[in-house]
Amino acid sequence: MTDEHITPPASSDLFISYAWTSDGHREWVRLLASALRLLGYSVLIDDRLEYGDSLSGFMREAVHAAHVLMIVDENYVERADNLPDSGVGIENKWIQEARDDRDSGWLSTIFVHNPAFKLPNWLQREQPKGFNFNADVVDGNFPGVAQIDELWRWIEGLPADRSVSIPLAVLKDRSVRLERIARLRDPGSWANPALSGREKFIYGDSPSGTFTIGAGEYRFELYVSSGGPDLVYVMKDPIEAVGLITAPSWTPATIGSFIRPGRVARPVIGQSVVLMNKVGNLCVVTIEEIQEEVNGDPFVAAHIVFKYEVMQGI
Repeated sequence: MTDEHITPPASSDLFISYAWTSDGHREWVRLLASALRLLGYSVLIDDRLEYGDSLSGFMREAVHAAHVLMIVDENYVERADNLPDSGVGIENKWIQEARDDRDSGWLSTIFVHNPAFKLPNWLQREQPKGFNFNADVVDGNFPGVAQIDELWRWIEGLPADRSVSIPLAVLKDRSVRLERIARLRDPGSWANPALSGREKFIYGDSPSGTFTIGAGEYRFELYVSSGGPDLVYVMKDPIEAVGLITAPSWTPATIGSFIRPGRVARPVIGQSVVLMNKVGNLCVVTIEEIQEEVNGDPFVAAHIVFKYEVMQGI
C-alpha cells in the first residue's frame, strides 16, 4: 500500500469503531465523539444499530469517512479476532477491505483499558498510528489535553512537530472573541419584539445606533445619541417623526399631539418621547437613566435605560 491512493469523497470527517464493552466504556466513547463534534467535526458512530439489513448501508458510509478511528480496548481485540459475526468483527472486515484503497493516515487507533497496546491480528504487521488513552489510576495519570491535541492534529493531517503550532486554547480564545463581536453586531441583540418592556441600551455598541422595538406594523427604531450628562437626542431618522411629551399627563387619544416635524427630541431623565413609524403607529419611550461615556479605568459605555409601550388601536 502507498500514499498515492485516491480516497473517495468523504461522507463524514470521522467514523468511530468500538466495542460495547460496558456502559461506562460506551459513555466514554460517546463523550469523546461529543468533544470532537464540538470542535466542528462530523462524527459517524453507531446509535443502537441493528447488525442486520441496515449494516451494509451504514458501513458503506463509514468506510467512506475521511478517517476511521478504532477505540481498541482488550475486548475490542478479542471480538475482532475471535468473533467475526459480532459488530466489531463485521466492522473490522469492512475496514480491512477498504484500507487497501486508502492512504496511511486514514486509519488510527486509540488504546484505552489496553496497557499492552494489543491490536487485532490483521493490524499487527501494519502498526497504524495510535494514541495512548490508557489511565494509570495508581499514579494519577489520566489522558487529557495532550491526547486530544494529538488526535486533532491527526484528523487535520498536521505534523507531530508543534514548534509552529497554535495551541487549541489560543484558537478557543480567538473563537470566543469572534463570536462575541458577531453577537454584538447581530441586529437581534438590539431588539425586543414585545409591545412593552424595559431595556438598557448601550447605543455606542449598536452598529446601526438603533434599538428595534416591536415588530411588523408596530415596529419602531429608537435612534439615540449623547447630549450631555442628563440629556439625550432621540432622532427621527429611521422612523417618520418624534416628539417630546411636555405635558405631565396624557392619554392615548392626545399622545399624537406631541409629534413634531423636526429631526430631534431632547428628553432629560424622567421625560418621555413619542415615536411615530412609517405607518403612523405610535410608541411612548420614557428615559429612566442616562450615562455618559467614562473614558477611563474602569471604562463605562454610554447608555440609557428606558421603558416603552407601543400604542395599539389608535
